[in-house]
Amino acid sequence: MENAERGAEERTAPEETAAGDAAPAAPGRVSRLRRRLLVGSLVGCLALGGGVLLSLPGEESTVRRAPGPAPGAQAGTAVRAGVPAALPDLAVLIDERESRVRAHPRDALSWAVLGSAYVEQGRRTADAAVLYPKAERALRTSLKVRPKANAEALDGLAALANARRDFRAALSFGEAARKLAPKRWTTYPQLIDAYTGLGDYKKARKALDSLTALHSGPAVRARAAGVYWERGWREDAQAALADAAAGASSPAEQAAWLERAGQLAWERGEREDALRHFQEAVRIDPDQRAAQAGQGRALAALGRSSEALSAYRVALAKQPSPAYALELGELYESLGLTQAARVQYDLLRARVRQEAAGGVDGALVLGRFEADHGDPASAVRRLRAEWRQQPGIAVADALGWALHRAGDDKEALGFALIATDRVHGGAVLSAPYMYHLGMIERALEREGPARRHLTEALRINPYFSPLLAPVAREVLARLGGEPAPAELPE
Repeated sequence: MENAERGAEERTAPEETAAGDAAPAAPGRVSRLRRRLLVGSLVGCLALGGGVLLSLPGEESTVRRAPGPAPGAQAGTAVRAGVPAALPDLAVLIDERESRVRAHPRDALSWAVLGSAYVEQGRRTADAAVLYPKAERALRTSLKVRPKANAEALDGLAALANARRDFRAALSFGEAARKLAPKRWTTYPQLIDAYTGLGDYKKARKALDSLTALHSGPAVRARAAGVYWERGWREDAQAALADAAAGASSPAEQAAWLERAGQLAWERGEREDALRHFQEAVRIDPDQRAAQAGQGRALAALGRSSEALSAYRVALAKQPSPAYALELGELYESLGLTQAARVQYDLLRARVRQEAAGGVDGALVLGRFEADHGDPASAVRRLRAEWRQQPGIAVADALGWALHRAGDDKEALGFALIATDRVHGGAVLSAPYMYHLGMIERALEREGPARRHLTEALRINPYFSPLLAPVAREVLARLGGEPAPAELPE
């Protein structure tokens, strides 16, 4: 009976095989022509769809859509594919699977799906202290019931470890799953995240190549966009996310890819475009808290401070993420509201402690906070330990900045160069990273490089921080323009 039920579920596993949804092209620059064609095709489809569905006033449309899958089934499909699922659907799926494992405690697949659903719910709600331990228990129970040939549970454990920022564990589980089922495409996104967190960008790219060889579809394109962005291929990343959003199979998935597109637009300094993406994501999925925080970021850059504060508060009310609290605190501080900023910083510390109870590694966000608003020496200690365990680019940047804030500019420069040097994988064009490098160089009296890198930070994104972007402009004004070239002797 159990095998029959498992087989039925396996047959419903997602295979995003829409016509024309081919695997991403080989890495390279995406032409402007391709992007125009993509936009044109999307507009055409929308116009056609609107024409079909319109009816005369007082008449009912004759078009009838086929009923979609039940909420639990739809969430189950998304969870097993590793794509975002709507929170209400996740709640239904969790109720169904909890009932199932109570009645059939040896159903390994249901335990694995339940554990993966807990991971996704924890990621979407920031309730890691409760949901991540429940996820681990469910996934390990699945392995206990079926210790062999259980790639589903291993995938879930890899996703849980990535959510906890334990990239070594994620790599271990992901490699075990790949060894067990090399052609199981859902394992490779977890490997990409693990390799990226460990600073192994060559292996991350190889994992992406394996993924695109095995499968195509919106989830693959969205994953490719992240790798393209880390390599500095901005247009490739944006085009891949546009494809992903256009081909998404559910509103929650589409909203997630739109939110990521908004992030990329924001990091390029395109605040209006970023805001449009974030607003559309929230319209499609009101539970898309990352997009609500993104709205706060973009609105602050547009000078709409009251709206920005409201957007951040909405996001934090439902998903009290330490990263959102840090952003809101810095926005308050930039507005001179220091007491309100301290409230957010206290919330950040409390949330990091709570998430630590769920196994989440909060060293990076706490180190960033302590470097600028707390104890830089404490930030250095935390981030040194993090670097030894997980030497990714984000950690290199944060450690370099913490060393600078603690007064050790010579060592700080080495880490800032790692974070921005293409040789070490720092190909992503990041305004904060360039700002940190420029300020460290200024402290070392390297005025020429400092001027270039601070200028580059503001060129990439003139609004990258409500606190630090004005500092960059002020320091550049003090440094003055590039000195005139010396006249050559006759």
